[in-house]
Amino acid sequence: MTELAPGATIGILGGGQLGRMLSVAAARLGFRCHIYEPAPQPPAGDVAHRVTTAPYDDTAALHAFAESVDVITYEFENIPTAALDLLEALRPIRPNRRALAISQDRQSEKSFLQELGLRTAPFAAVDDAEGLQAALSGIGTPAILKTRRLGYDGKGQARIMDRDQAAAALEAMAGAPAILEGFVRFSHEVSVIAARGLGGDVACFDPGENVHREGILHTTTVPARLTAAQRTDAILLAAQILNALDYVGVMGVELFVTDQGLVVNEIAPRVHNSGHWTQNGCAVDQFEQHIRAVAGWPLADGSRHSDVEMLNLIGDDIARLPDLARAPATAIHLYGKGEARPGRKMGHVNRIIRPAAR
Repeated sequence: MTELAPGATIGILGGGQLGRMLSVAAARLGFRCHIYEPAPQPPAGDVAHRVTTAPYDDTAALHAFAESVDVITYEFENIPTAALDLLEALRPIRPNRRALAISQDRQSEKSFLQELGLRTAPFAAVDDAEGLQAALSGIGTPAILKTRRLGYDGKGQARIMDRDQAAAALEAMAGAPAILEGFVRFSHEVSVIAARGLGGDVACFDPGENVHREGILHTTTVPARLTAAQRTDAILLAAQILNALDYVGVMGVELFVTDQGLVVNEIAPRVHNSGHWTQNGCAVDQFEQHIRAVAGWPLADGSRHSDVEMLNLIGDDIARLPDLARAPATAIHLYGKGEARPGRKMGHVNRIIRPAAR
């Protein structure tokens, strides 16, 4: 199978807001989406053709899901290996299992990036108190202790500003394998949303500049503050990662901008929060680009027609909706979540700043 025809079904593991927006993009191209999600009434279920509600250890449900679709993709990284083993024997999974395995483990991810000759924060594995003290001796403080797996949006992390905080940080890991990362002195963070097609073609969107609050992305603005050389380096770096993984789909690559060059913070083998600006800044957004890639279609070029600021609506930010609805040049994207809780992503808005410079 090389190219899916309209009417084919794309299976998506995970039913959150990314799955929701992937389903909308797929529908525009004439595809159907089948969501597999353990939780009831997922956001993606409002817009998908079909939803299976079952845990990832339900082999019968997984088998039926795979038999009903033509290709499988995913909207989050932490899918159990056993479920992937079963699914991969029945249908292609795009992006591939190697990309998923590397991104699921922070140590594997940083080791992979360094093997490519790319710069990362200094890091060391930490399994116990003795290992943490050894890591601190090599890396120093300040540093951040992170769980190797399952952390996101600032979760599973503890800062260590001096050695007196080491014991509390290790306790916060709750026994999970961890990694100590040294601080990187950077001026700002940018991210590249990059795509690679089934035939190896690569297309990147312009880098966006990110601002976080309490570990959660607050805004992404394009264009980012980068020199022409830095912008080229960021795009080439992202393409290098995609090619090394024989990747198919969209990936988010987060980078620190430093005086010594670009440092890779992390990679995400899926559509990414920092790429939501593409929905209103480009003719083809990151979600359609991902669907094109996994379906074997040609990639769009990702050209940007406008400068955009993306603002996440977190928790009670949703109360700003009436004012945002009145704001000029502002597009609203809500995720269909009923309850606003602290730290919960309820939606985002894209504000057009001006037409892109030519």
